[in-house]
Amino acid sequence: MATLPMTGDERRVIRKVALRLIPFLTLLYFVAFLDRVNVGFAALTMNRDLGLSDSAYGIGAGIFFLGYFFFEVPSNLLLKKFGARRWIARIMLTWGVISIAMAFVEGPASFWALRFALGVAEAGFFPGMVLYLTFWFPASVRGGMMGYFILANPLSSVLGAPVSTAVLNSHLWGLAGWQTMFVIEGIPAILLGVVVFFWLSDEPATAEWLDPKERELLKVAIAREQRPDQRTSLRDAFTSKRVWLFAIIYFGLNLGVYGFGFWAPQMIKSLGNFTNAQTGLVTMLPYACGAVAMLLWGRHSDRTGERVGHIVIASTLAAVGFLIGSNTDVLWIGIAAFALGAMGIFGSLPVFWTLPTTLLTGTAAAAGIAMINSIGTLAGYAGPVLIGRLKETTHDYSAGLMVLAGGMAMSAALTLISGRASLSAQRERG
Repeated sequence: MATLPMTGDERRVIRKVALRLIPFLTLLYFVAFLDRVNVGFAALTMNRDLGLSDSAYGIGAGIFFLGYFFFEVPSNLLLKKFGARRWIARIMLTWGVISIAMAFVEGPASFWALRFALGVAEAGFFPGMVLYLTFWFPASVRGGMMGYFILANPLSSVLGAPVSTAVLNSHLWGLAGWQTMFVIEGIPAILLGVVVFFWLSDEPATAEWLDPKERELLKVAIAREQRPDQRTSLRDAFTSKRVWLFAIIYFGLNLGVYGFGFWAPQMIKSLGNFTNAQTGLVTMLPYACGAVAMLLWGRHSDRTGERVGHIVIASTLAAVGFLIGSNTDVLWIGIAAFALGAMGIFGSLPVFWTLPTTLLTGTAAAAGIAMINSIGTLAGYAGPVLIGRLKETTHDYSAGLMVLAGGMAMSAALTLISGRASLSAQRERG
């Protein structure tokens, strides 16, 4: 069903909302993702200090997502009940404390326990943010807005890589470098958790920084783009075949995100026998390419109004990149392959999230987005664990990279199937 284009006044209000919310939300996600994946940089020295094998490290890196999985749907429903301001502040405060506590792990058991606890604490943050953005932005601009928000994901590696590896060489407060890194990078989450409580508005209706006319314009712009087939109830979220298909697609995408993310520093170091500091600088390159691709691809998708093809092309490019990376030990080819993989991953992510947020609304959105994210992020457990075990068995990263390529290819194929099913349904409705 075609919708009328937004008016100039509506676009002005959306720009005002974007300028207030997007930079701040991106900063929050930057800190969240940095605290989630900084263990990949800590591993350069932590594994030796704690006596962690590749498998033990892979389990610890991934077990975060088991805690995340079990508590994500309840967390998102609680966000809808208590409001984003209170719930996001709670999430950030608890994960900041646990992230700092990671500095004091003493072996595999405590490493696994705190990583699991970190997942429980952070559960609901990302799907809560995705749900929150649906309160403020019409579907037609969400690709670009998601791109700006999820930009924090690759930026956490672009900016965090050199900082994290530089801190590894420090010994503040009598702590080892990796311990210092956990402390320094955990503090911002606690501080920002306090800021969230005073800065965020739960929804446009309670935003005192918008005047009544602006709130009404925003409400009309969002309502105009609601689809007749949108799912609204909790039951809808769990019984929709497309929601389950989205979850599997997201699982494949996240094999790439986390399988590569947690092992990238060690993969890159093995290619060139770099120092820790050099590893951090080289790791920036693929993620910088991914950040650029994310912004351009999301905005292009918004301009054309096309979603499925953008996801299919991007995830296919990622699969090709990882496949090339699995078959080379030449430094420049490996880095170029990883850059292609990162561009494909991060190009697909913001466009992907436009699909379920268009299909779901209300309680179905709260539960469905959380369910898609929780099942999808189980790949954050499977990816690191698989690569760790394959590395121990084969003594290189080739087999693990092929698994990541397979996950991205699966997502491309299933997205194409989902798109065709949606088109058929639209034709049947006339």
